[in-house]
Amino acid sequence: MADLVPTDFSMPSSAPLSVLDLAPVAAGSTPADALRNTRELAQLADRCGYTRYWLAEHHNMTGIASAATAVVIGHIAGATRRIRVGAGGIMLPNHAPLVIAEQFGTLESLFPGRIDLGLGRAPGTDQTTARALRRNLAGSDDQFPHDVLELQSYFQPASPGQAVRAVPGEGLQVPIWLLGSSLYGAELAAHLGLPFAFASHFAPRFLFQAVEIYRSNFRPSAQLDKPWFAVAANAIAADTDADAERLLRSLRLRFAAMARGVRGQLQAPEAFIEADWSPAELAFAEQSLACSAVGAPDTVRQQLETLIERTGANELILTAQIFDHGARLRSMELVAQAWGLAVEEAAA
Repeated sequence: MADLVPTDFSMPSSAPLSVLDLAPVAAGSTPADALRNTRELAQLADRCGYTRYWLAEHHNMTGIASAATAVVIGHIAGATRRIRVGAGGIMLPNHAPLVIAEQFGTLESLFPGRIDLGLGRAPGTDQTTARALRRNLAGSDDQFPHDVLELQSYFQPASPGQAVRAVPGEGLQVPIWLLGSSLYGAELAAHLGLPFAFASHFAPRFLFQAVEIYRSNFRPSAQLDKPWFAVAANAIAADTDADAERLLRSLRLRFAAMARGVRGQLQAPEAFIEADWSPAELAFAEQSLACSAVGAPDTVRQQLETLIERTGANELILTAQIFDHGARLRSMELVAQAWGLAVEEAAA
């Protein structure tokens, strides 16, 4: 993990580990393959003692299969037993709040006590695709707080004569999180008294400022009486440091390509050749991946412990975009074992 400037917070005695899955579509595979892999990964996370399993909304991206996020969440919740399942997140500007309340009210009705709803204010795509989603983008930043409040209202018990109701949804306790990669989300989450997750797995620049703003400005709410701050990080474990660094090459290639304006399927580690990329593109990849724990299990554990010590994170949400599905499963299990989670044996 890069030497980011620390903020002086005391380290919690322990922190739960959770998973963010972008349902990556590897080169040579299909979205159907990616969704089968997501199901298997979620089942392993369930057995390994991870706290929650989140999926993210992206659109018009050939390398990500979780566009219909609520549908995938239902599929994963039905395939697991214990783990919380949710959105990390739903990009609220793409949707009417009532639709999201109905979707997640339905999920909570089907899987009571296991559904999370994380909300972001970015579209999760380019502007052309955002318009194709048929939402008015004008003034979306100003509209986001209003949409969050409207969405919260649909989960409250219905008032007498209420004209619009979320059914299912009303009266259900669906935990709402705010997500972000800037200071805006931290400020809003603090103001509304909601848990906040920072997307430092791809945009770590404002991580420590966001922690400070969120904690210092937090107002207790009906949902949360004290701050709860989750930090997202890349975590790739293998038998040796060198093996893990090789697996990371796929992600370095993905971010270098993003700096060039190119998106696509997740490539094999061998496809990354540093000489093909400019110093600026390589620097962008390194900066984007600054919040990463990569190596043998003890190395990853130590790096994650350092991240908690520097941020005071209440929870870590780990993501691992690894080309080889078997290596990704192995990475998740190694991290769980190194962290001391209770790993169950797979059923015969």
